[in-house]
Amino acid sequence: MQLKEKTAMITGAAQGIGKEIALTLAREGANLAICDVNKDGITETQKEIESAGVKVLSFVVDVTDAKQVEDMVNKVLDNLGKVDILVNNAGITRDSLILRMKEADWDAVLAVNLKGAFNCIKAVARPMVKQHSGKIVNIASIIGIMGNPGQANYATSKAGIIGLTKTAAKELASRGINVNAIAPGFIKTTMTDNLTEEQKQKMFGAIPLAKFGETKDVANLVLFLASEASSYITGEVIKIDGGMAM
Repeated sequence: MQLKEKTAMITGAAQGIGKEIALTLAREGANLAICDVNKDGITETQKEIESAGVKVLSFVVDVTDAKQVEDMVNKVLDNLGKVDILVNNAGITRDSLILRMKEADWDAVLAVNLKGAFNCIKAVARPMVKQHSGKIVNIASIIGIMGNPGQANYATSKAGIIGLTKTAAKELASRGINVNAIAPGFIKTTMTDNLTEEQKQKMFGAIPLAKFGETKDVANLVLFLASEASSYITGEVIKIDGGMAM
Protein backbone atom coordinates (compact mmCIF):
# COMPACT_ATOMS: atom_id res chain seq x y z
CA MET A 1 0.00 0.00 0.00
CA GLN A 2 2.37 2.66 -1.28
CA LEU A 3 -0.05 5.56 -0.69
CA LYS A 4 -1.60 4.60 2.65
CA GLU A 5 -2.57 7.73 4.64
CA LYS A 6 -2.16 9.92 1.53
CA THR A 7 -4.90 12.04 -0.03
CA ALA A 8 -5.09 12.38 -3.80
CA MET A 9 -7.21 14.75 -5.88
CA ILE A 10 -7.94 13.68 -9.47
CA THR A 11 -9.72 15.70 -12.13
CA GLY A 12 -11.63 14.18 -15.04
CA ALA A 13 -12.13 10.94 -13.12
CA ALA A 14 -15.54 9.89 -14.52
CA GLN A 15 -14.16 7.60 -17.20
CA GLY A 16 -11.16 6.41 -19.18
CA ILE A 17 -7.67 7.27 -17.98
CA GLY A 18 -8.87 9.42 -15.06
CA LYS A 19 -11.06 6.65 -13.68
CA GLU A 20 -8.25 4.09 -13.98
CA ILE A 21 -5.89 6.44 -12.15
CA ALA A 22 -8.42 6.88 -9.34
CA LEU A 23 -8.96 3.13 -8.95
CA THR A 24 -5.21 2.43 -9.01
CA LEU A 25 -4.40 5.00 -6.32
CA ALA A 26 -7.31 3.74 -4.21
CA ARG A 27 -5.98 0.18 -4.38
CA GLU A 28 -2.68 1.51 -3.06
CA GLY A 29 -4.45 2.99 -0.02
CA ALA A 30 -4.95 6.64 -0.95
CA ASN A 31 -8.03 8.52 0.15
CA LEU A 32 -9.48 10.30 -2.85
CA ALA A 33 -11.20 13.47 -3.97
CA ILE A 34 -12.41 13.06 -7.54
CA CYS A 35 -14.18 15.47 -9.86
CA ASP A 36 -15.69 15.73 -13.31
CA VAL A 37 -18.47 17.61 -15.11
CA ASN A 38 -20.16 14.24 -15.72
CA LYS A 39 -22.32 13.75 -12.61
CA ASP A 40 -23.44 10.19 -13.36
CA GLY A 41 -19.94 9.10 -14.31
CA ILE A 42 -18.24 10.54 -11.24
CA THR A 43 -20.88 8.99 -8.96
CA GLU A 44 -20.22 5.57 -10.53
CA THR A 45 -16.46 6.01 -10.06
CA GLN A 46 -17.05 6.90 -6.40
CA LYS A 47 -19.02 3.70 -5.85
CA GLU A 48 -16.24 1.60 -7.36
CA ILE A 49 -13.59 3.32 -5.25
CA GLU A 50 -15.55 2.85 -2.04
CA SER A 51 -15.25 -0.92 -2.51
CA ALA A 52 -11.49 -0.51 -2.01
CA GLY A 53 -12.16 0.57 1.57
CA VAL A 54 -10.77 4.10 1.36
CA LYS A 55 -12.42 7.47 1.92
CA VAL A 56 -13.64 9.17 -1.25
CA LEU A 57 -15.32 12.48 -1.98
CA SER A 58 -16.76 13.26 -5.40
CA PHE A 59 -17.51 16.66 -6.89
CA VAL A 60 -19.19 17.95 -10.01
CA VAL A 61 -16.76 20.74 -10.88
CA ASP A 62 -15.89 22.79 -13.94
CA VAL A 63 -12.11 23.17 -13.62
CA THR A 64 -12.15 26.30 -15.80
CA ASP A 65 -13.89 28.09 -12.91
CA ALA A 66 -11.27 29.01 -10.31
CA LYS A 67 -13.90 29.59 -7.62
CA GLN A 68 -15.36 26.10 -8.06
CA VAL A 69 -11.86 24.62 -7.83
CA GLU A 70 -11.01 26.62 -4.70
CA ASP A 71 -14.26 25.57 -3.05
CA MET A 72 -13.54 21.92 -3.84
CA VAL A 73 -10.02 22.09 -2.38
CA ASN A 74 -11.35 23.75 0.78
CA LYS A 75 -13.93 20.97 1.19
CA VAL A 76 -11.22 18.35 0.71
CA LEU A 77 -9.09 20.02 3.37
CA ASP A 78 -12.07 20.23 5.74
CA ASN A 79 -13.04 16.58 5.28
CA LEU A 80 -9.78 14.77 4.54
CA GLY A 81 -7.31 17.13 6.18
CA LYS A 82 -4.78 17.57 3.38
CA VAL A 83 -3.94 17.18 -0.29
CA ASP A 84 -0.78 15.15 -0.90
CA ILE A 85 -1.27 14.38 -4.58
CA LEU A 86 -2.88 16.26 -7.47
CA VAL A 87 -3.47 14.60 -10.84
CA ASN A 88 -4.57 17.04 -13.55
CA ASN A 89 -6.30 14.75 -16.02
CA ALA A 90 -9.40 16.70 -17.13
CA GLY A 91 -9.31 17.36 -20.86
CA ILE A 92 -11.41 17.72 -23.98
CA THR A 93 -10.93 17.78 -27.76
CA ARG A 94 -12.61 19.94 -30.42
CA ASP A 95 -10.75 18.91 -33.56
CA SER A 96 -10.63 20.89 -36.79
CA LEU A 97 -8.08 22.24 -39.23
CA ILE A 98 -6.79 25.72 -38.36
CA LEU A 99 -8.53 27.32 -41.34
CA ARG A 100 -11.88 25.94 -40.17
CA MET A 101 -11.47 26.02 -36.41
CA LYS A 102 -14.05 28.05 -34.55
CA GLU A 103 -12.81 30.51 -31.97
CA ALA A 104 -15.16 28.95 -29.41
CA ASP A 105 -13.54 25.54 -29.94
CA TRP A 106 -10.05 27.00 -29.52
CA ASP A 107 -11.10 28.77 -26.33
CA ALA A 108 -12.90 25.74 -24.84
CA VAL A 109 -9.95 23.36 -25.26
CA LEU A 110 -7.42 25.84 -23.89
CA ALA A 111 -9.72 26.63 -20.97
CA VAL A 112 -10.29 23.04 -19.85
CA ASN A 113 -6.93 21.50 -20.67
CA LEU A 114 -4.57 24.31 -19.68
CA LYS A 115 -6.39 26.86 -17.54
CA GLY A 116 -8.06 24.03 -15.63
CA ALA A 117 -4.67 22.55 -14.71
CA PHE A 118 -3.39 26.00 -13.68
CA ASN A 119 -6.45 26.57 -11.47
CA CYS A 120 -5.94 23.26 -9.70
CA ILE A 121 -2.21 23.72 -9.19
CA LYS A 122 -2.75 27.20 -7.78
CA ALA A 123 -5.47 25.94 -5.41
CA VAL A 124 -3.42 23.07 -3.96
CA ALA A 125 -0.06 24.87 -3.92
CA ARG A 126 -0.73 26.78 -0.71
CA PRO A 127 -1.63 23.76 1.46
CA MET A 128 1.21 21.75 -0.10
CA VAL A 129 3.67 24.55 0.65
CA LYS A 130 2.49 24.64 4.27
CA GLN A 131 3.05 20.90 4.68
CA HIS A 132 6.38 21.06 2.79
CA SER A 133 5.44 18.14 0.58
CA GLY A 134 3.32 17.25 -2.42
CA LYS A 135 3.19 15.44 -5.74
CA ILE A 136 1.62 17.03 -8.81
CA VAL A 137 1.19 14.96 -11.98
CA ASN A 138 -0.10 16.64 -15.13
CA ILE A 139 -1.47 14.58 -18.01
CA ALA A 140 -0.05 16.12 -21.18
CA SER A 141 0.02 14.27 -24.52
CA ILE A 142 2.45 13.13 -27.17
CA ILE A 143 0.49 15.52 -29.43
CA GLY A 144 1.83 18.41 -27.33
CA ILE A 145 5.35 17.31 -28.31
CA MET A 146 4.79 16.29 -31.95
CA GLY A 147 1.80 18.38 -33.06
CA ASN A 148 -0.97 16.83 -35.16
CA PRO A 149 -3.03 18.08 -38.13
CA GLY A 150 -6.52 19.06 -37.05
CA GLN A 151 -5.57 19.47 -33.40
CA ALA A 152 -3.98 22.90 -33.13
CA ASN A 153 -6.00 23.73 -30.01
CA TYR A 154 -5.34 20.37 -28.32
CA ALA A 155 -1.62 20.33 -29.22
CA THR A 156 -1.21 23.88 -27.95
CA SER A 157 -2.99 23.13 -24.69
CA LYS A 158 -0.82 20.07 -24.06
CA ALA A 159 2.39 21.88 -25.01
CA GLY A 160 1.28 24.52 -22.52
CA ILE A 161 0.91 21.82 -19.86
CA ILE A 162 4.57 20.94 -20.41
CA GLY A 163 5.65 24.56 -19.91
CA LEU A 164 3.40 24.85 -16.86
CA THR A 165 4.88 21.65 -15.41
CA LYS A 166 8.47 22.83 -15.73
CA THR A 167 7.71 26.27 -14.31
CA ALA A 168 5.72 24.91 -11.36
CA ALA A 169 8.49 22.37 -10.69
CA LYS A 170 11.05 25.17 -10.41
CA GLU A 171 8.81 27.37 -8.27
CA LEU A 172 7.78 24.65 -5.83
CA ALA A 173 10.88 22.45 -5.57
CA SER A 174 12.30 24.30 -2.55
CA ARG A 175 9.10 23.42 -0.64
CA GLY A 176 9.43 19.69 -1.22
CA ILE A 177 6.86 19.52 -4.02
CA ASN A 178 7.51 17.42 -7.12
CA VAL A 179 5.79 18.39 -10.38
CA ASN A 180 5.95 16.09 -13.41
CA ALA A 181 4.01 15.42 -16.59
CA ILE A 182 3.06 12.31 -18.53
CA ALA A 183 2.66 12.40 -22.30
CA PRO A 184 0.50 9.45 -23.40
CA GLY A 185 0.32 8.36 -27.01
CA PHE A 186 -2.61 6.33 -28.30
CA ILE A 187 -4.35 4.71 -25.32
CA LYS A 188 -7.33 2.34 -25.55
CA THR A 189 -10.39 4.40 -24.61
CA THR A 190 -13.89 4.95 -26.02
CA MET A 191 -12.25 7.17 -28.64
CA THR A 192 -9.99 4.42 -30.01
CA ASP A 193 -12.84 1.89 -29.79
CA ASN A 194 -14.67 3.92 -32.43
CA LEU A 195 -11.83 3.80 -34.96
CA THR A 196 -12.16 1.65 -38.05
CA GLU A 197 -9.76 -1.26 -38.57
CA GLU A 198 -8.10 0.71 -41.37
CA GLN A 199 -7.53 3.69 -39.06
CA LYS A 200 -6.10 1.43 -36.37
CA GLN A 201 -3.67 -0.22 -38.76
CA LYS A 202 -2.49 3.20 -39.96
CA MET A 203 -1.82 4.27 -36.36
CA PHE A 204 -0.05 1.00 -35.55
CA GLY A 205 2.33 1.78 -38.40
CA ALA A 206 3.56 4.84 -36.49
CA ILE A 207 4.03 2.94 -33.21
CA PRO A 208 7.13 0.70 -32.98
CA LEU A 209 5.40 -1.59 -30.45
CA ALA A 210 2.47 -1.86 -32.92
CA LYS A 211 -0.27 -1.65 -30.32
CA PHE A 212 -2.28 0.87 -28.33
CA GLY A 213 -1.47 1.44 -24.68
CA GLU A 214 -3.86 0.54 -21.87
CA THR A 215 -5.29 2.96 -19.33
CA LYS A 216 -3.49 0.92 -16.66
CA ASP A 217 -0.16 1.79 -18.31
CA VAL A 218 -0.78 5.47 -17.64
CA ALA A 219 -2.21 4.81 -14.17
CA ASN A 220 0.84 2.80 -13.13
CA LEU A 221 3.14 5.63 -14.18
CA VAL A 222 1.01 8.11 -12.22
CA LEU A 223 1.31 5.79 -9.20
CA PHE A 224 5.10 5.84 -9.50
CA LEU A 225 5.23 9.65 -9.77
CA ALA A 226 2.78 10.01 -6.85
CA SER A 227 4.80 7.71 -4.60
CA GLU A 228 8.02 8.21 -2.65
CA ALA A 229 9.80 6.06 -5.25
CA SER A 230 10.02 9.18 -7.45
CA SER A 231 11.18 11.60 -4.76
CA TYR A 232 14.20 12.78 -6.80
CA ILE A 233 12.29 13.34 -10.04
CA THR A 234 10.76 16.72 -10.87
CA GLY A 235 10.16 18.84 -13.97
CA GLU A 236 10.14 15.78 -16.21
CA VAL A 237 7.86 14.90 -19.13
CA ILE A 238 7.67 11.12 -19.49
CA LYS A 239 6.37 9.76 -22.78
CA ILE A 240 4.23 6.60 -22.69
CA ASP A 241 3.62 6.02 -26.38
CA GLY A 242 5.03 2.67 -27.47
CA GLY A 243 8.07 4.40 -28.96
CA MET A 244 6.08 6.65 -31.26
CA ALA A 245 8.12 9.80 -30.53
CA MET A 246 11.60 8.48 -29.78
